[in-house]
Amino acid sequence: MDFSAQIYKLTDHLFRRESGKMVAVLTKIFGAENLEMAEDVVQQSFIEAMNHWKLKGIPDNPSAWLYRVAKNKAIDVIRKNKYSRAYDFTDPERKLLTSEYTLAPAMEEWWKEEWINDDMLRMMYACCHPGISVENQITLILKTICGFSTAEIAKTFLTSEDTISKRLYRTREYFRKEKLKLEIPSLNELKSRTDAVLHSIYLLFNEGYNSTQNADLIREDLIQDAMMMCKLLSENPHTQLPEVFALLALICFHSARSQSRLNVKGNIILLRDQDRSLWNRDLIAMGNDYMNKSIPTNETGKYEISTYHLESAIAYEHCVADSFQKTNWERIFDLYSWLEKIAPSSIVQLNKATALFQWKGADDALSNLAKSDTSGLESYYLYSALLGDIYAQKQMPQQAITYYQNAISLTHSMQEKNLLSSKIEDLEKLNH
Repeated sequence: MDFSAQIYKLTDHLFRRESGKMVAVLTKIFGAENLEMAEDVVQQSFIEAMNHWKLKGIPDNPSAWLYRVAKNKAIDVIRKNKYSRAYDFTDPERKLLTSEYTLAPAMEEWWKEEWINDDMLRMMYACCHPGISVENQITLILKTICGFSTAEIAKTFLTSEDTISKRLYRTREYFRKEKLKLEIPSLNELKSRTDAVLHSIYLLFNEGYNSTQNADLIREDLIQDAMMMCKLLSENPHTQLPEVFALLALICFHSARSQSRLNVKGNIILLRDQDRSLWNRDLIAMGNDYMNKSIPTNETGKYEISTYHLESAIAYEHCVADSFQKTNWERIFDLYSWLEKIAPSSIVQLNKATALFQWKGADDALSNLAKSDTSGLESYYLYSALLGDIYAQKQMPQQAITYYQNAISLTHSMQEKNLLSSKIEDLEKLNH
C-alpha cells in the first residue's frame, strides 16, 4: 500500500471513529441551530489532516491532532460570528466564548475527554427528538454520529442522494427553527425519549445484522455503531434503564454469531449448519452479564419486561444450545407468544410459526399460520420462504418451489436469492 493510500485509509477510519464526537462537541459550541456548520468544520478538519499528513507524515496521536485543528477552526468561527444573530451566545455556557480572555480556556474545557461521551449522548437524544420522523432520525444518526456520507446513507436506504439530502435539510431546518438543546431529558420525559433512541439503535443494528439494502448481508460498521451508542446509554447513570441493558444483550448475542453466518464465498450458512466453535463466547458472556443487569423491578417488586428483554432471551436460547437439534424450540415458541401479547405484529406471528415448525413440525406450523393474521406478510420474503420450507418437509416439492420462487422475487439480497435458489435446486434433484 502506497503512502497516499495509507493516509486515506487512516483518515477514513478516524472519520468513522471520531467525527460523531467532534460534531457533538461543535454542535454544543455553535448551538443545534448551526448543526451544518459543525459538520462543515469536521469535514474541513479531515481534509486538512489528509493534506498535511501527506506532506509531514502521520502524527503520533492523530485523534488529538484532529481535535486541535477542529478546536482552532471553531475559535475562528466564533470570532467571525460572535455578533451574528445566527449564533446565540446568551446561553450562560456560551457567554465565555464572546470574550478573548475566556474564549481559548472555555474551548479547551469543552474538548476535555471526560465530557465528550456525554455530548455524544446528548446528540443522540437531539437526533431522536419526537418532532423528527423515525426515518429522519435514522438518517441524521448515520450522518452526524456514524460519519456516513450522503451517498452511503442513500445506498443503505436504497434511495437517491437527492432524497437523503432533502431529509437532512428538513431535519437541520427543524433544529434551526426549534433551537433544540443538546441535553439528556428530564426524568418525566426520559423513558419515552429513551424509547425513541433505542428504537433507532435497534433499527440500525438490524440493518447491520441482516442488511436489506446493501450488497453485503452483514454490515459490521453498523453493528459496531449500534453497540457503541447503546454502550453510551448503559454507561451514563441517567440512562441506565433496564431496556438499555436488554438491547445491549441482544446486540451481543446476535453479534457473537457473525463469523459463522457466511461462507468464504459470502453465501448464507443456515443456523442448523453453522460452526458453533466460531461463535464468540466472550460476547455471549458479555450479553449474559448485560441480561442480568437488565432485570427490572418496579416499586411493587414485579418485573417490567420490554420487547428487548424477550428478544434477548430468544437470542440467548440459540447461543446456549449445543446444537441446532438441542435448541429449546418450545421455550422459544413460548417467548414469541409472550412477545406477541405485549407487542403484537405479523412479524412476531411469523417468527412464532417458525419456532413451532422446528418444535412440532409442518402441520402444526401451517395450522398456526391459518389461525394468525398474516395480512401484509404476502409481500415479505421470509413468509414465502417459511411456507417453502414447510411444504418441502411435507414432501410437496412443486408447492415448495412456487413459494421459494415468490420469496426470490421479494428480496433484494443476492445472498438470500442464492440460498433460496439452492433450495429449489435440491428439490428439483430429488424430483429427478
